[in-house]
Amino acid sequence: MNEMDIKNIVTKQRAFFHTGATLDVDFRIQALKKLKICIQKHEGAIGEAIKKDLGKSGFESYMCETGLTLSEISYMTRHIRSFSREKTVHTALAQFHSRSYTKPSPYGIVLIMSPWNYPFLLTMEPLVDAIAAGNTAVLKPSAYSPHTSALIQEIIAECFNGKYVSVVTGGRAENACLLNEQFDYIFFTGSQAVGKEVMKQASARLTPVTLELGGKSPCIVEKSANIKLAAKRIVFGKFLNCGQTCVAPDYIYCDISIKDRLLAEIKKQIRLQFGNKPLANENYGKIINEKHFRRILGLIDQKKIAHGGNADPAALRIEPTVLDSVAFEDAVMQEEIFGPVLPILTYDSLDDAIQKINSMASPLALYLFTSDKQAVKQVTSRCGFGGGCINDTVIHLATSEMGFGGFGASGMGSYHGKDGFFTFSHHKSIVDKKTWLDLPMRYQPYRDIYDKVVHLFLS
Repeated sequence: MNEMDIKNIVTKQRAFFHTGATLDVDFRIQALKKLKICIQKHEGAIGEAIKKDLGKSGFESYMCETGLTLSEISYMTRHIRSFSREKTVHTALAQFHSRSYTKPSPYGIVLIMSPWNYPFLLTMEPLVDAIAAGNTAVLKPSAYSPHTSALIQEIIAECFNGKYVSVVTGGRAENACLLNEQFDYIFFTGSQAVGKEVMKQASARLTPVTLELGGKSPCIVEKSANIKLAAKRIVFGKFLNCGQTCVAPDYIYCDISIKDRLLAEIKKQIRLQFGNKPLANENYGKIINEKHFRRILGLIDQKKIAHGGNADPAALRIEPTVLDSVAFEDAVMQEEIFGPVLPILTYDSLDDAIQKINSMASPLALYLFTSDKQAVKQVTSRCGFGGGCINDTVIHLATSEMGFGGFGASGMGSYHGKDGFFTFSHHKSIVDKKTWLDLPMRYQPYRDIYDKVVHLFLS
């Protein structure tokens, strides 16, 4: 699309929003139900598109993308009426007699820019929340996942008129055109570098944003942890989608006394979950493109490979790889890995680990494996991070009952469930003042007796 095409979409959506059609909760519910039916209809095609883009199996695509999207739609259709209601709040005596309340209202036209690593989920789930809150939406899926992006465009066209929800495909030129338009809210998921540019462009128009970014998410394994279970769950979370997950454990930070046992169990779990030849496993995915394939290979120090390290350039596959004797100064620790490479670092005390983690940029996720309740309290209280798990990985984002979002350099704002509805809503604060009584004390001329009454009301 060119600049004029995009401008026409925004103009039509603004005109439609101002008709007030999306304010009707029943309208929103019907839109969500229609979307759910269409997704279910295209479930097989969604799996095929994701497999073409990322090599994911049908099971993994449904578990991590299609199924979670359907779950969010079901949650929203059950709760949208309660989320949309006005909420009466306490009125101060000085405002007698009045009713004070907050009213959730949609922002208007929302721009949703999504990444390639979970191309269906990270486009459709924010859309579900935006629709539930009463907005119109323009979707911009990633150019790096063209098959899924094309299918998303097909599904949206089947469900909605373009004046309500539209899809813009393409690359940087289309991104630039979109960011030059006046949206009422921008929701971006992607890298920190692009997130900074989105925020810069949004600030020029004073457009509010949610940024879902990333970072180096630590996985702390404390000495009291169940080593076998920790290894099993770390391997699952790290190598899901070939490590191309924003909340994947980026590195293991473990007590030095248990490192050898943990490393042995991790090697064992990789063989159990992916086989002795992961590159031949049809359910093990691929790296999104050659650029990222080469970047990830460049992070692997051949002298520090403890397991794996093999790659298939023709298929863009890198087998699950574990690096040992890694230091924070190594190349693999200078950027978010976003691939199937797992460095292991050690600490002498948990206090030292916390201090080191806090000296780095705030991560999107943090994981802690321990049987010590005091360690849980210590880490979750003192470390800054978006969200995480105790004795598991990645599953904290798979629920509509908790918001998901970043902290510090890993992002701002959150979504999922109620948090998602409120992210795409502005809460108007309203005082409904009654007309049968009008206290004279606020009007001039001021009197001593009024001064005493005001002090009484406001103290």
